[in-house]
Formats: sequence, C-alpha cells, structure tokens
Amino acid sequence: MMFALFMIIILVLTGVIWLLDIFVLRKNRAAGAQEPIVAEYAKSFFPVILVVFLVRSFIVEPFKIPSGSMMPTLLAGDFILVNKFTYGLRVPLLNNTFLEVSHPKRGDVFVFHYPPEPSTDYIKRVVGLPGDKIRYQDKHLTINGKPLAVEDAGDYEYVMSGLNIVVARKYHEQLGDVKHDILIHDVVGNYEPDAIGAKLANNEEIEVPAGHYLAMGDNRDNSSDSRVWGFVPENNLVGKAFFIWMNFDKGSRIGNSVQ
Repeated sequence: MMFALFMIIILVLTGVIWLLDIFVLRKNRAAGAQEPIVAEYAKSFFPVILVVFLVRSFIVEPFKIPSGSMMPTLLAGDFILVNKFTYGLRVPLLNNTFLEVSHPKRGDVFVFHYPPEPSTDYIKRVVGLPGDKIRYQDKHLTINGKPLAVEDAGDYEYVMSGLNIVVARKYHEQLGDVKHDILIHDVVGNYEPDAIGAKLANNEEIEVPAGHYLAMGDNRDNSSDSRVWGFVPENNLVGKAFFIWMNFDKGSRIGNSVQ
C-alpha cells in the first residue's frame, strides 16, 4: 500500500511538471533555448510510471513470500505474481471496487491487506466464504457439515530460522475444487480467549460473516491467520496468487503455478 502511495505521488509530480512546461514554461522560453532538465526528466518518466502504475494497480503485481506460513505451497523466498483483475478493479489506496469481476473461491491463494495493519500485505488460503459454517476439530476442517477429504502424504522436513530442522506431517487436502498440500505439527495452538482459533479449539462452529473470508495458512500450525486476528473483509482484498516467477535459492520453483 505504501508503494502504491509513492507511485501516485511520483506520477502526479511528474505529470504536473510536464503539463506546467507544456502550457506555461515553454511559452516563456526563448526560441531554441534548452529544455529544463527537470521538465525533460518528467516528460521521460511520466509515461513509464503511468504504465507501471496501471499494470500494478489493475492487472498484475509482484510479491515476495517472507515466511513459511504457506509451506509447502509457497516457500520463503518465492517471488510470485498476483492477478489484480480476478476480484474486480479497485480504486488505488481506497481499495473500493468500481468494477466487479468475481469473488474469492474456496481454495484460492489470495493476497490481502492485513486487517490489523492495512499497510501490510498478507498471503493465505481462502478456507471459508461468507455464510460458511466452519469447524476445525483434531486439525481437520469441516465446512457446512462436510469434513474435507484428506490423504496422508508422509513426513515433511524443513529448516526453520536458526537452522533447526522441523518435521511435520504432510496431507493432501481437497478444498473446494482445489487439491493442495498442508502441513500439520504435533503442537497445540495458543490463542487469546476471544480469538477464532480458541473457539475452534473448543469445538465451536464458526460462521463467516457476510462480506468476509476465513483465511488459513497451509502450514497450519505455523501461521498467523484468521484464527489469530479475525476475518478478512472484502474491502481488504488485493488479488489472487497464480505464478512463481523467481526463487534465487531454488531455481526449480521458477515457472510453477500456485495451486
């Protein structure tokens, strides 16, 4: 969000300088006089900045995965592309939808403005849609009374910060039309008493409010998600992740689609 604000400021600044030169300064400049370097730079950069701004705001935006909360689907260090058009066109900064296209589907990997701090972007998986009734008992999801199909896929080892090797259990989970992998650890979550995670751990059924989504990380026991900080409002949506375009440490991940 801060980068979008920076882009708007630079776009407006270069545009104003360019227009000022066209309609005011150029008329008062002596014939053959050299164009001011500020006006020259503004004229050169404005079209480029405009194209970048339009592409990032309405078509596609790059993001870097900072943590392991979406393992094994996404790894820390993955650079991904997010489709900004999928969930409708939105007014930059305000994020209000002015052209509806579609809504998040169960199983989508989506980017959104972190509800407690909207200047930060998060990425998780859509687990619950508006109106869904969710249970999470014994680390298995039940949505609208139907337990999700899961298949045991064996142990999964990965390295955490401090070079500690962690062993989790990997499962194939069918979430809507999406079959994806999740990681489960042999730990018990620790949540605030009024958090969604505490209610789910107490075997309560949670209903997703209208205009909101329940988000979870694929690394289920190592993810700060809706269980900790609440539902994702519709107005916080950014877009749908669809492609890994770079990973400097693991070149084999380049070109993989995000499922």
